[in-house]
Amino acid sequence: MRIVLDAMGSDACPHPEVEGAILAVQAFGDEIILVGDETQVRPLLEAQGNPEKIRLIHAEETITMEDKGLKLALKAKRKNSKTSMAIGMDLVKNGEADAFVTAGNTGGALTTAYFRLGVIQGVERPGLTALVPTKKGFCVVLDIGANPECKPEHLLQFGIMGSVYAEKALGMTRPKVGILSNGEEAGKGNTLVKEAYPLLQASKLNFHGNIEGKELFGGEVDVVVTDGFTGNVLIKASEAVAKLLVELLKEGLMSSTRTKIGALLAKPAFDTLKTVLDPDEIGAAPLLGIDGLVFVGHGRSNAKAIFSAIKVARNAVEAQLINAMGSAIQQQLQDIS
Repeated sequence: MRIVLDAMGSDACPHPEVEGAILAVQAFGDEIILVGDETQVRPLLEAQGNPEKIRLIHAEETITMEDKGLKLALKAKRKNSKTSMAIGMDLVKNGEADAFVTAGNTGGALTTAYFRLGVIQGVERPGLTALVPTKKGFCVVLDIGANPECKPEHLLQFGIMGSVYAEKALGMTRPKVGILSNGEEAGKGNTLVKEAYPLLQASKLNFHGNIEGKELFGGEVDVVVTDGFTGNVLIKASEAVAKLLVELLKEGLMSSTRTKIGALLAKPAFDTLKTVLDPDEIGAAPLLGIDGLVFVGHGRSNAKAIFSAIKVARNAVEAQLINAMGSAIQQQLQDIS
């Protein structure tokens, strides 16, 4: 297996990428292809004795957080693009690698993937995905920002793609799919939710109906579909609340000798909570609908997060996720026609 890693993605690049790549090689024995500025990456590899199974491909340019609009589109689309994302995704397109992982600009990754890899036949809009921790594990949520405005048909496709990912890559059996709304009852929600509901209900998905935030975090469903605007607000608000609660809990536990003793006794429970809420454990989430495996991690990724992202990408390769998703989309189109 060959995984391409964007060496210039994270905020602290390329240190986390190099360290994460070394961890992955040690754990899995697969080839990791680092794509990035050789003048920055090569010294780090040499300091580690040039580990075997790590190959470096030079990239002259990088897509940064400042790249937007036409500038971003040109970097992503032009045939001879020299960005680390373009070079890395071209390796996947040409069959020289099995998956691409980056902790860089999410919009840049989506745009580059769209222009260089295209979408799976039958998919109208690729969906940006997140794994949200719940009481029972994790929930696949999409879209979380790629498509601020959606049609009902797009939510149906998100449901299909999310369900396939949950089943094939995460090992869930017949995943339950819900649509995010302001009420559980059928008929609740805005126009998009009301029109998407019957499409999801008539599909072969294990459709659970409308769900509110409490059902999502309670683990009542495995996949939640929504438009990119709502999904982005949901994810950012959830991350902020989780961070606030952890900070308040930490302050309270450190406020006196008695609470410090209590914190020490409860350390195993807090360690479990930290693991559940730690984004480094998830690593990265896929761009579902793209005709190639592309995973995007957080810009604050450290070596552990990069390693986790590579692990998630490996699981998708082993599950033959693209083939499974393409078959599911085509079957749905046949059922509709």
